[in-house]
This record gives sequence, C-alpha cells and structure tokens, in this order.
Amino acid sequence: MSKSISELIKEYFNKYPNKELKHGPVVDWVTKQWLKNHKEPPRDPWRAIRKLYQEGWLIQVRKGVYKRIPGYKGHNVLTPFSSEIKEQIFKRDNYRCVMCGNGLHNGYEIHADHIIPQSKGGQSTLENGQTLCSEHNLLKKTMQQTETGKKMFVRLYSLAKKEGNKKLLDFCKEILEIYEKHNINCHIKWDK
Repeated sequence: MSKSISELIKEYFNKYPNKELKHGPVVDWVTKQWLKNHKEPPRDPWRAIRKLYQEGWLIQVRKGVYKRIPGYKGHNVLTPFSSEIKEQIFKRDNYRCVMCGNGLHNGYEIHADHIIPQSKGGQSTLENGQTLCSEHNLLKKTMQQTETGKKMFVRLYSLAKKEGNKKLLDFCKEILEIYEKHNINCHIKWDK
C-alpha cells in the first residue's frame, strides 16, 4: 500500500528530528518515493509541508525552512474566528468593509478577515480581525494588503483626475508618494 504525500513528508522529517530542513530537498525526496508507486509526480508536496506547519505538526523556522521536534504539537494556525469574535469584529467595524464602506446596510456580503494571515502567524483574535466585503476579501487573498491598498489609491487617483476632483487627487497623490518614499510596492505604477 502506498503512502500519502503527508505520510511521506512525516517520514522524512522523523528521520531528521530537531534539524532545520529546507523544503526543496524534502519535496525532491517525497517525489522520488512517490514515483516508485505512481506514474505521475505528486501534486504540490510543498503545500502539504505548509499544511503540516499550519496544523501544528511542524515548526516554520523561516520561509521555506521547517523543523520537526518529536512530540511537538503546536496550535493549529488555521483555527477560524469564533462566532463571538466574528460578531465583535463586525460590530466594531459597523458591519462595513474597512476598505470601501460597503456592507450589510447596502446589501454586500461581509467577511471577518485576518489582518496578519494565519499562515504568517496571525491569530484569530479581535485585534487581528477586520471586516471586508467579499470583493476586498478576495483581493486581499490574491495580493498582499499593501498591494491592495496601493491599487485602491491608484484607482481613486485616476477617478479623481478624470472627474477633476482636486481635493481627492491631492489626497491620493500624497498617499501614493508615501508608498514611493518607503519603497513599498514600487512594481505598481500610477499615472502621475
């Protein structure tokens, strides 16, 4: 009977207890073992490594480097907000998206979102929660929050320019210049 990808990963880490291991060699070894019983290579073993970290089986030492301490069982970083915390987040944010202001009052679906993602150690607490509409929640999932913010100001800047709204134009320009001053998301360009 062949082992699952997660079982193979656990086997590898159990061979090297307490050692900091880069995910590349782990993926290579898992792939080699997998191909002994399958025609196709395994799908995304690196994701399975990350999932074992998220479940508390592995420790992430730094990006791409993990360690297994025998007997260690960390907290599951994928624990969602409790219904009580979620309601407190919504109430604090007035049941509105903190990015655009849409919410229950005008028929938008809202979500409790982790400001610091769980995969980066963010906890499911009131302080680490924010209300986002489904559109901004999806945007944040596909790009980092600072990228989402800059893109929002680039869009607002374009609209203000088009409408001749000098006050909003000046405001957006000042914000976008701060992004540039601190060299944040410089790959996102804006038409000055």
